[in-house]
Amino acid sequence: MGELFGTDGIRGHANRYPITAEMALRVGTAAAVYFGRQNRPGRPKVVIGKDTRLSGDMIEFALVSGLCSLGADVILAGVLPTPGVAFLTSYLEADAGIVVSASHNPFYDNGIKFFNNFGYKLSDKIENEIEQLILETDQLSADLADKDIGHVLKLTDTGRLYRDFLVQTFPASTRSKANRLKIAIDCANGATSVVAPGLFRKLGIHVIDLATKPDGININANCGSQHPEKLAQTVLNAGCDTGFAFDGDGDRLIAVDESGTILSGDQLIAIFAQELQANNKLLNQTVVTTVMSNMGLGKALADMQIQHLKSAVGDRYVMQEMVAAEAVLGGEDSGHIIFRNLHTTGDGLLAALQLVHILASHKKKLSQLAAVMNIFPQTLQNVDVTAKPSIAQIPGLAAAIRAIEKKLGSQGRVLIRYSGTQPMCRVMVEAATEADANKYAEQLSEIIRQEIGT
Repeated sequence: MGELFGTDGIRGHANRYPITAEMALRVGTAAAVYFGRQNRPGRPKVVIGKDTRLSGDMIEFALVSGLCSLGADVILAGVLPTPGVAFLTSYLEADAGIVVSASHNPFYDNGIKFFNNFGYKLSDKIENEIEQLILETDQLSADLADKDIGHVLKLTDTGRLYRDFLVQTFPASTRSKANRLKIAIDCANGATSVVAPGLFRKLGIHVIDLATKPDGININANCGSQHPEKLAQTVLNAGCDTGFAFDGDGDRLIAVDESGTILSGDQLIAIFAQELQANNKLLNQTVVTTVMSNMGLGKALADMQIQHLKSAVGDRYVMQEMVAAEAVLGGEDSGHIIFRNLHTTGDGLLAALQLVHILASHKKKLSQLAAVMNIFPQTLQNVDVTAKPSIAQIPGLAAAIRAIEKKLGSQGRVLIRYSGTQPMCRVMVEAATEADANKYAEQLSEIIRQEIGT
């Protein structure tokens, strides 16, 4: 990762470096240059989509100005989930896709992330090349006089196009059975608000929708994948079969079973792995997750004799490992779930449809399906930090980790890493008991607070 790009694009507080209109203009200029060099005929064509946060228009318009100023044509997709932009980029044969979103972050944050012409997130190498162009953009501007000015096209039916794509991923054999299901959905007042309610109703499902009235500042506010408590209560009160919570840009899924229990992304991956394996569709008997996955998932996959590969944190790293291993299923405990045979990126709505398919196909409740995996008690604490030195260089931390790992033995583990999108350090501890996980995580978090905390 460089100065600008983190684990998922460029992200920060809107109107503060690097998420300013000036920087967005630079990013657009650099993108026009980079994608204009890719030896495709004609001017580069770039799709831009966004979520519902207040600063989206500001960043979008600055990107458009930068792109057009150096000869790129822009297709505005409007408010659309991140995986919808990935789909459109490939569908419209564009050179790149850009999403203006800070995913699950509060409304005052925003971000810029890219897809290539096939709808895949960019590699570190390409992001570094674009970052260099961004930092050298003053020199690039000298070429303005020699460039055509790009055009802007605003599409009005992007939600329908994306919805139609999602519907065709849903097995026709279970469509007639899906209408017996009652489902609650929480759209986080984000981008899925424009797609999800109509998508599930088109399949004949009885839908109760929550958080579908975005106002620019209520995205992810006490709702969505980060706050599924209201969804869980709705599932219980309304007698739903399940509930789905998405994040602000729609690439995450958190599910709630019929008892109101919130399931993790790891549990969903275990359910999907079991289903794919039973139907001989789990290519190479392999599942890819990140190092953050719960130890219980590893045990469940081992019991099913499924190879479990782990990548660095970030869904794009999961995808890269999936491509290398020719795996079709992967994801993160946070709810990013990738079906590589169906899409080029993690997609919360697509994953929800695959779970609907399983529920409609079997005479089992979601709680019964989730029993395929037992969760090891896990605690994740986020510590706000003022700097990000090497973890090994934080005084006293390495010794504390060694001591705790010795106590845990084979019944737990410690993982400490910095967030790639926010100024915080994540402390994760798994243990045989919840009390031990909480105790050890707090001990480690306190060391970090004392040394580099805010």
